[in-house]
Amino acid sequence: MKKVVIAMSGGVDSAVAAYLLKEAGYDVLGITMQIWQSENPDIAAAKGGCCGMTAAEDARFVCHNLGIPHYVLNFRDVFKKTVIDYFAREYKAGRTPNPCIACNRYVKWQTLLDKSIELEADFIATGHYSKIVRHEDTGRLTIMAVDNAKDQSYALYNLTQAQLARTLFPIGDMPKDELRQLAAQKIGLRVAHKPDSQEICFIPDNDHPRFLEEYFGEALAAGDFVDEAGNALGRHKGIGAYTIGQRKGLGMAFGKPMFVKEIDAKNGRVVLSDDESLFARHMTVGDVNFMSHDGLDNELRCFGKIRYSHKAAPCVIRQEDNAIKCVFDEAQRAITPGQSAVFYDEKGRIICGGQIS
Repeated sequence: MKKVVIAMSGGVDSAVAAYLLKEAGYDVLGITMQIWQSENPDIAAAKGGCCGMTAAEDARFVCHNLGIPHYVLNFRDVFKKTVIDYFAREYKAGRTPNPCIACNRYVKWQTLLDKSIELEADFIATGHYSKIVRHEDTGRLTIMAVDNAKDQSYALYNLTQAQLARTLFPIGDMPKDELRQLAAQKIGLRVAHKPDSQEICFIPDNDHPRFLEEYFGEALAAGDFVDEAGNALGRHKGIGAYTIGQRKGLGMAFGKPMFVKEIDAKNGRVVLSDDESLFARHMTVGDVNFMSHDGLDNELRCFGKIRYSHKAAPCVIRQEDNAIKCVFDEAQRAITPGQSAVFYDEKGRIICGGQIS
């Protein structure tokens, strides 16, 4: 019997994934990763938090209900180093980080995989909506986007071949309403209608400036709002409070709609423009992880996705060292340094991805 360690978040997705693994005949062991301990229980319950004390309690109940062992392991140090410190460092540098992607690579996969090897497990599993396939031309494993609104392939682009080879996605492309129905009616799980996690788990109130001030132990440094020509427009409350494309929350009126176009960390300035100036066709992507291909020899037509909610758009990419140069067929809005760009082939399989630079 194959042994599987499944990451139990306390939510309905991982609960049903564990149930399906057990039904398929696997020896299943549930692990909840303790990565953030300080939480307001009311906020966590409202937001569907996946990382705190209430989540661990929900996961314990699910595992008991399914008749599988459950353990809570302390991953707080690696989470702080690879996710929280990275998040704060990126904002201080004027970039917009994606902590969930970092968490997937270094905590939910690598650290959990190391622990599963200690436990002599054959696989790890999660409740992600994605599918692992083998590319018929290259022989490499890759992730295929699933055809529903819950597809999570974008957040998994930086998994390695070794990680993919030992990973299972039991719920695959199961529709969410079908999954909740299964959880409620057939399995009888109390988390069947638990809300999905909506915010960054270690900032449940979604107040990024407050978090950054607490992290660095000082107030964010104020600076100038400027237009594209460098003319001062007013004062901002710190570059960590803004991201590319933002309109709301600027804290002052300009007589016309203005949007964040650029964050100049070196000079402490936030550049504002009209909406039209946010569109661009070109971007460079660094820190690239190749998935279906082991690098590119020639230009390649594909589809590029520049944020989780973005509809992948036709583009041409080429490799220059370990960077990708991308040209979209049509200009895309608010290409944001620090965010991830993921490139797919015509079948929806990940080619590669990296960080927009």
